[in-house]
Amino acid sequence: MEVIGMEWNQNGLLPLEWFSNMRKSSPVEKAGDNAWNVFRYEDVKAVFTNYEVFSSQGAPSSEDPIESSLLRQDPPKHRQLRRLVSHAFTPRMIESLAPKIEEITKSLLDEAEKKGQMDIVADLASPLPIVVIAEMLGVSLEYRERFKAWSDALVGDNYEAYIQCQREMSEYFSAIAEDRRRHPQDDLITKLVEARIDNESLTELEIIGFCILLLVAGNETTTNLISSAVLAIDSLPEVRAELLADRSLIPGALEEVFRYFSPVQVMFRRVKQETELGGRKLRENEHVYIWMASANHDEAVFERPDVFNIHRSPNPHLGLGSGIHYCLGSQLARMESRIAIEALLERFPEYRRDRSAPLTRMDSTMMFALKELPVILR
Repeated sequence: MEVIGMEWNQNGLLPLEWFSNMRKSSPVEKAGDNAWNVFRYEDVKAVFTNYEVFSSQGAPSSEDPIESSLLRQDPPKHRQLRRLVSHAFTPRMIESLAPKIEEITKSLLDEAEKKGQMDIVADLASPLPIVVIAEMLGVSLEYRERFKAWSDALVGDNYEAYIQCQREMSEYFSAIAEDRRRHPQDDLITKLVEARIDNESLTELEIIGFCILLLVAGNETTTNLISSAVLAIDSLPEVRAELLADRSLIPGALEEVFRYFSPVQVMFRRVKQETELGGRKLRENEHVYIWMASANHDEAVFERPDVFNIHRSPNPHLGLGSGIHYCLGSQLARMESRIAIEALLERFPEYRRDRSAPLTRMDSTMMFALKELPVILR
């Protein structure tokens, strides 16, 4: 299959050439006085999986609940926190959500059909996962647009917006947690409030961090997976034809979207003890930026990595992480995306991207996210 259009390289949306050059010339590269960039698959996976040397914990702060969340914890705390919410993400629990996800998707496409066009990001890829995770948490959908704004700020490159949205989310979830203490409900926030680890309750910061992480992780990755999949299908007629002829190919196509586009581009780790990686000596407390997006295009692992191939097998991409921090909601993200793509192709098999609108990436180093993706439905 053809490489996705030259517009990617021209617009710099996917820096595949840079990744390729770095893997060849500087696979472990100094990034400032106290940090490193890591580009090769083997090294990226090593950092992901060796939590005894590469810590997920940054610098905990009373004003930064994300640092108290599952994302920023090492064992044994990580194991304890993950166990608390893992019951909500069992295969049986996720499968039970399928009818609700199908209902939400149908409603969103019904609204789009009335207009004959839609912005895939704003009208489908964003609201679908936000509605699902909001209902799991037990929070009101009247704040849906605010949830999206908070999520974008948390993964964006504007530090002031990052801090401000954490303050706002902390106030919001703190109030809900207090309400659940007085009036328990059948939702995740109630379960977090009532949870015990070694007979101790979660701290307020841990509860807030959990809620923020679940809300953000529950929608950002899926939003970007869906929108990238819609773009790929539009860009490659042969892919569209195959998926229309055989819907069972959609899961494999989504795995290739995870690899090719890498919704999460880069993650952070801190060196806990002096070590060597890729022939370079890393010192204690230095930072490591692991470029999953580059690893997913490593020629040493993936044959013709710059070709979008929905039949790629095996496809050991790192789009959902690796090791103990492998994405807790991976099955949910896959199911939401599969249902969305199946429904879109069923209802609007000949949809086409409105090419009068330029492809623009959101201001986020961490995520690959399109600002908008307008399509014409008929």
